[in-house]
Order: sequence, then C-alpha cells, then structure tokens
Amino acid sequence: MGLLERLRKEWFILGIVLVIAAARLEPAVGVKGGPLKPEITITYIAVSAIFFNSGLSLKTEELTSALMHVKLHLFVQIFTLVFFPTAIWLFLQLLSITPINEWLLKGLQTVGCMPPPVSSAVILTKAVGGNEAAAIFNSAFGSFLLDLKSQCKFGHHQLFPDLPSNILKYGIVITPLLLLLFIVRRYIKDWLERKKPPFGTISSCVLLMIIYTTFCDTFANPNIDLDKFSLIIIVFIIFSVQMSFMFLTFLFSTRNNSSFTPADTVAIIFCSTHKSLTLGIPMLKIVFAGYEHLSLISVPLLIYHPAQILLGSLLVPTIKSWMVSRQKALKLTRQPKAPVKV
Repeated sequence: MGLLERLRKEWFILGIVLVIAAARLEPAVGVKGGPLKPEITITYIAVSAIFFNSGLSLKTEELTSALMHVKLHLFVQIFTLVFFPTAIWLFLQLLSITPINEWLLKGLQTVGCMPPPVSSAVILTKAVGGNEAAAIFNSAFGSFLLDLKSQCKFGHHQLFPDLPSNILKYGIVITPLLLLLFIVRRYIKDWLERKKPPFGTISSCVLLMIIYTTFCDTFANPNIDLDKFSLIIIVFIIFSVQMSFMFLTFLFSTRNNSSFTPADTVAIIFCSTHKSLTLGIPMLKIVFAGYEHLSLISVPLLIYHPAQILLGSLLVPTIKSWMVSRQKALKLTRQPKAPVKV
C-alpha cells in the first residue's frame, strides 16, 4: 500500500492530528465568541447536522426497536448517573490525601455527575456501526434527565433564566428535527437507498470540527499552565478512568446472560463513559457561581471532553473489528447444522 493510498484511507486520523495542531497554534479562532462562533456553529448547527445526518440514515423501525430496549437504557442511565459519580467519589477519597490540587479533584467529581453528550457518542457509535438508534436515545434522554434534575435542584441559583435556552437546545432543535426527518425519510427512502449518500464521511467531518473547537477551548484556558504536577496527574487519571470504564462496560455488556448484541455493546461503551461539555460548563458556571476557583473546577471537564473524543476516535477501528468478528461468530453459531450423511 502506497503512502498516498494509506493517507487517503486514514484521512480521519490525519485530520485529528491536523485540527489539534491548528487549535494549538491559534486557539482564539475556535473559542467561544471567536470568529467561528462555536456557541452557534457547534451548539446548534453542528449538533443539528449530526441529528439531521443520523435521522436520514436511520430507519424508523430501528428507532422504534431501540425505544423498547428498556434493559439497555437502564444500563446506560444507571451507569452514567449513579455508578460513575459514586465510583469517582470513592476514588477521590483516596486522592484527597495526596498533594493534588483540591479544586482540580472537585472538578473531577463534577465530571462524574455530567450526562452523556448529544454528539460525540452518537457519531462514534455510527462510525463503528453500532446501535445508533440506542445511542441517540440515551444521549438525548440522559442530557434531558440531568438538565431537568438540575432545573429543579438549582433553581435558586439563577438557573431558571437558562431554562428557555436549554429547552431550545434539547427540545425545539433535536426532538422535532428527528421526528420531521423520520417523516421525510418515508418519502425519499427509495432515493436514499439508490444514491447512498456518504453519511459516515459527513459525520466524521462534523466530528473534526467539534474536536477543533474543543481543543481551542482547552488550549485557550490559561489555567492549563497552572500547577503542572496536578495537571499531569489529572490528565493521567482521566485517561485511566475512561479506559477502565470502557473496559468495564464492555465486560458487563458481553456477559453470556446480558442479552446485548455486539451493536448494543458499542452504544453502551460510548454512551456510558462520555460526558457533555456543552451542558457541563454552563452548569458549573451556575452551580459554582461566585467561587474564585471556578476556573480550576472546570479544567477536568475541559480535559475530559477532548480526551474522550480523541480516545474514542483512535479506538474506532479496534472496536469495529471486534464487533464485525463477533457478529460473524454469532451468525455462524445460529446457523442450523447440516445433517450428517450416513
């Protein structure tokens, strides 16, 4: 395989390296309020593009089937909103006796309480070929569930002024868009099957845009240069937590009595371990309003978000290879055995 052909095949990995390098050189371009206006282009346009793309490529009957997959939804939501924050809290009890900056540790705890994102988990699940319908449902539902809980719990912290924007983001933009696309798809189904638009490539390009703006926020934050020892340890902990929890969800979802398909496992891995930066930062600014260490508290989430996208993107080929081989193995075991000739 020639170099050019290899680069063409691995264009997405090359794209990740290039957008991270571009973000490092000039982070001001992609930060909130910058020339690219990510608060609009990412929060609304990119997220809408993701669900527009997913809505057209996803068959209505698949989503209907996903809605009825109660066991999968319970697994993801309990792991994300109960097990994840509890495990992090117990782990931080041990870390509290170390010299690691206490506000960075508090920020790590808030990461554990965040819901899954409504973009990267869906895109990565789609890139692997997993249960995209389940990923869409759990990402949107998890964000809505924690958002609703926060509205009730922190209303006295001036959260209600942000209620209309949150409803706009998770209610007016995403849900009706999907419903509309399912209706439209019924009329253009034949055209889609005949033309086969490059849905995977489109999703990958949107993901590169998200990676770029996310790393711009990370590199533009001046607190990244503070307390380098604590920062390095936090980065190591974040990658370790992500790898450990991805492996843990893989083990739980592939047990013999789990009843989850390989495609279900892919959705579970990404939806259970990813955390939302888009919803998380506004929540931190509201809940910890007036804290002089707010910027330090937000650092772990700023690190976790690009780390989960980078790690997930790098693991896509490996997870996809496992899923395909597992599906083939299951298919062979379900085939009726040929009668033995005497």
